[in-house]
Amino acid sequence: MNGKGEVLKRAISRMPLIGHRAAKLYIQIVGRRFSGSAEYWNNRYANGSNSGPGSYGKLARFKAGIINEFVESEGISSVIEFGCGDGNQLKLARYPRYLGFDVSPAVVERCRREFSGDSSKKFMLLEEYAGQMAGLTASLDVIYHLVEDDVFEAHMDLLFRSSLRYVIIYSSNKDDPGSLRCPHVRDRQFSRWIEKNARGWELWKHVPNRYPSADGFGEGSRSDFYIWKKYGS
Repeated sequence: MNGKGEVLKRAISRMPLIGHRAAKLYIQIVGRRFSGSAEYWNNRYANGSNSGPGSYGKLARFKAGIINEFVESEGISSVIEFGCGDGNQLKLARYPRYLGFDVSPAVVERCRREFSGDSSKKFMLLEEYAGQMAGLTASLDVIYHLVEDDVFEAHMDLLFRSSLRYVIIYSSNKDDPGSLRCPHVRDRQFSRWIEKNARGWELWKHVPNRYPSADGFGEGSRSDFYIWKKYGS
């Protein structure tokens, strides 16, 4: 988001409207400038914004607790995350080895600086992916931001193709046309794609959100955890 957009957002937040109405008004105004998911996140990070409330506070702690326990209990030695974001969620992670990919050069560089003293963590642009694989691949608060069908398809294919054993997804899992009111959000029933295209995988565990929210605004989330396991692994 550019500087004018940030000023506009702060101005709207001070209007005498309840949070949900303010958010809708903001969406209507900034949505006119939306030109694609990759460009949206590139611009957002380049202008100093963060990954959003899902990577901070109680939601970040909830996510970290689930994933850290899973990594430890299943003896996961390597993790690849597609859509690493600003790295704030990663500060709570306990992964033996981690590789994060993102479409934004600005945020990849930000993460490299933030974790420069930790040799167990590396960051690359998504376009630099070269066949790396890990015991666990992760997509956290990403899928419902992939508004283009081809981008969604490519993300899902890469997520399962690069995993040796487990895939963990934290997202909404239903088609909701109403979510398109927000230009960078599109709720999808991604499990249909998996059933059709990722044969040889089974849903191993579903963990409901500790802080559910129907619309995703405020302090809750409409995302749950879905953990998929490769048959025979």
